[in-house]
Amino acid sequence: MTDNTTRLDHVVLWVRDPAAAVGFYEEVLGLEPLRVAEFTAGKAAFPSVRLNEETIFDLAPLTLAERMNVVPGADKSAGHPVNHVCLALAETDFEALRARLEERGTPVSDISHDAFGARGTARRSFYFRDPDGNIFEARHYGEDG
Repeated sequence: MTDNTTRLDHVVLWVRDPAAAVGFYEEVLGLEPLRVAEFTAGKAAFPSVRLNEETIFDLAPLTLAERMNVVPGADKSAGHPVNHVCLALAETDFEALRARLEERGTPVSDISHDAFGARGTARRSFYFRDPDGNIFEARHYGEDG
């Protein structure tokens, strides 16, 4: 794999209820909540969850859309999630995530095999939605991720 200096820092996801979204990402994906107390106290515009040591998901409330004027038309992006975000997991974590989603009654797609990605060909993958309609793909490449 190429060692590039460019890294994915964060992805901003539009959500209806940031506190509820934090709960989903913490309970189902096992992600670490960030800035929840600050958000609840009105000191942060949104909370986040940590995906790994270099990457977070910001959980931006739809009410922020009207203030999104950094580029023309940015305010109209609210409610239009990206196509999907893909999470690469170890095989045991992949299985555990699917089980947690099914336990919660969250619909999951069928398992796909041999999909190409950043690390080559993934052995298995599936898709699911978070409570706000953002689509995720979970995959594993082999025994260790």
